[in-house]
Amino acid sequence: MPMNDYRMNSYSSYPTTIEGTRVETTSLLAKVLGITALGFFVTAFGVATAPAWGTFVGFIAVIGLIFAINLTRRQSPAVALSLFLVLAYFMGWEIGPLIQRYMRVFGPGLVFNAAATTGTGMAVMGCVSYLFSINYRRIAGIGFAALILLVIAGIASMFLHFMSPDTYSWLTLGVFTLLTVGDFARIRAGGDGMSAVSLALSIYLDGINIFMAVLQLMGGRRRD
Repeated sequence: MPMNDYRMNSYSSYPTTIEGTRVETTSLLAKVLGITALGFFVTAFGVATAPAWGTFVGFIAVIGLIFAINLTRRQSPAVALSLFLVLAYFMGWEIGPLIQRYMRVFGPGLVFNAAATTGTGMAVMGCVSYLFSINYRRIAGIGFAALILLVIAGIASMFLHFMSPDTYSWLTLGVFTLLTVGDFARIRAGGDGMSAVSLALSIYLDGINIFMAVLQLMGGRRRD
């Protein structure tokens, strides 16, 4: 399952009128959601065109592109956006073979349901983040620590087999739900100096990991 490697590599005044802040935040949110939606569309195309051997190639490409986006996000937002779309395509290669396998075994309905559940869940998380005052720095800190523990537990379980795939998927779902709430709360607070592309990349990777966790949980339920 793709992990949010991006999080492993990133951690004159203006009037402060309420209306001005709302307009700026709404504009930033619109940009982030637009970029994220475009990324998901490109990923769907990547999944449709992914070769059977595409997982490893896609994984390596995504890791490299995350570093490249981190280097260019401030100097050239246009280049960073282009790199993000290339990353979204190769993410389709990374997850494509697994999704294609689920479609062959369970049918496309399962994938559609997982995508719809993910989209609905992220919309709810976005609403919660905007309706309530959330300390995104605290949430991000807790989520980042939980993500590191999740990665360590996943690697250890590969050798010791102490955790079932469903348990790992539930933990992944919990960690990235927390991170998603934190990311939306960060946007609500003005973005903390991050560019729209950087914020979109965080939301996008949250969504990919939540989708894959939901897909595997639904697939496990069908097998049972």
